[in-house]
Amino acid sequence: MTNDLMTIPPVILASKSPRRQELLKLMNINFRVVLKDVDESYPEGLTPTEIALHIAEKKCHAFDEMVEDEAVITADTIVSIDGQILGKPKSPEHAIAMLQTLSGRKHQVITGVCILYKHKYNLFHDVSDVLFRTLSDDEIRFYVEKYQPMDKAGSYGIQEWIGLTGIIRIDGSYTNVVGLPTEKLYQALMRLR
Repeated sequence: MTNDLMTIPPVILASKSPRRQELLKLMNINFRVVLKDVDESYPEGLTPTEIALHIAEKKCHAFDEMVEDEAVITADTIVSIDGQILGKPKSPEHAIAMLQTLSGRKHQVITGVCILYKHKYNLFHDVSDVLFRTLSDDEIRFYVEKYQPMDKAGSYGIQEWIGLTGIIRIDGSYTNVVGLPTEKLYQALMRLR
């Protein structure tokens, strides 16, 4: 990859997710992490896609006054099954219940992304369908106890044991399920040049 291909503005990643940070590193993007506390509530009646986009944009708004020549990337990932949103689990028992809900069924992983650059907001999203095989209660408990998926929407990480042993099929972007649709992000960053 030539250097001029990556002549994008300096990047701030507003996410503490180690998975998103690793994806940006793998994309060969130089960035720094800056975190701000943002209320992640949303109005009732929004679709899962609208929720992910609403929260991603809300996270970007927190940076609008402090950045000028840097591109801020924010994201929000939601797991949805039958219209029900599975956020981050509140307890190990909650994580077990979520995984029991996902077991043997297809669900959607939706990531909303917002790029703030020069006070302009670029919003986009991606949706991936994920199918789990039927998981035993012992497998679910083992995963929750060993991997502590308390920081993950839907209570699982596709790159971890449960993803490697339990996911039958993905229709859509793998990196979207990890937490950042990298192909769409790359295209959006290239348009900032």
